[in-house]
Amino acid sequence: MSKTARPSKVVPRPGSTPGTGRRASGRIASQPVRDSAAGEACTLQIAGVCNGRTDTTVLCHLPDESHGMARKADDVSSCYGCSACHDAIDGRAPYNWQPGEKDFYMRRGMVRTWRRLLAKGLITIKGAA
Repeated sequence: MSKTARPSKVVPRPGSTPGTGRRASGRIASQPVRDSAAGEACTLQIAGVCNGRTDTTVLCHLPDESHGMARKADDVSSCYGCSACHDAIDGRAPYNWQPGEKDFYMRRGMVRTWRRLLAKGLITIKGAA
């Protein structure tokens, strides 16, 4: 009776270096994208939280596979957020999230931000009109 090798339960992330926990490529960071948040309206717009103040808007990094210990997520995993929404998303301000609600706001904010970045010419999508 021969033993067959069991497959590893650890599946490397796309673009990662197996066994290291690090991606082969560098972090996706763009100062123009970060700077573009200044004066923008919040794209999170969490009901009952958003303060609507464009003077507090920053690029909020959202959790994804690119973030880790002492490492922010890539700039493509972000959205424009006012100080109140940013605090709620990051857990600095208490908020009673309903199941799926936080993910909804983060995804919606990210896509809304991508649309603004596209309109500003800061990102491009090949083939998009």
